[in-house]
Amino acid sequence: MRFKTIEHTADVGIEVEADSLEELFAGAAEAMFCLMVDTRGVRRTVERVVRLEASDLDELMFRWLNELIFFVSAESLVFSGFDVGLVRADGLEAVVSGEPIDQSRHELKIEVKAATYHELKVEERDGAWAARVIFDV
Repeated sequence: MRFKTIEHTADVGIEVEADSLEELFAGAAEAMFCLMVDTRGVRRTVERVVRLEASDLDELMFRWLNELIFFVSAESLVFSGFDVGLVRADGLEAVVSGEPIDQSRHELKIEVKAATYHELKVEERDGAWAARVIFDV
C-alpha cells in the first residue's frame, strides 16, 4: 500500500494505491489516521467491528472513512490497525484496533471532520487499485 497527501484549498486529501481492494481500504484508513495522529504511538488495545453496505465502491469508501471518524468524535478513539477482511462493491467487513486518545502520549495533528464526495474516486488501474479522497478539516 502506498499513499501520499495532496493539498486542496482549505481541505486536505489523500491518494492511495494498493494491490487489492482490502489493502486499499485499509491503506485509506491508515493514511487518514496519519493525518490526524502519529499512529506509531497508538496501541492496539481496543477493537471495533465495522460492517457496512453501499451501492458502489465510491460510496463504500465514503461510508468507511466517515464511520472511523465517528469513533474518533463519539468515543475519542484513534486507530492504528486496520484488518479489512472482505470488500465487495456493495459492502465490507473489517476489524479496527486502537485506543482512547491520551493527550499526554498522542501528538494530535489535523482534526479531520469528514470524508467528502468532492473528487472521491475508487478505481482499478493497470491491475492495481487506487483511491482519491478529500477531507473536510
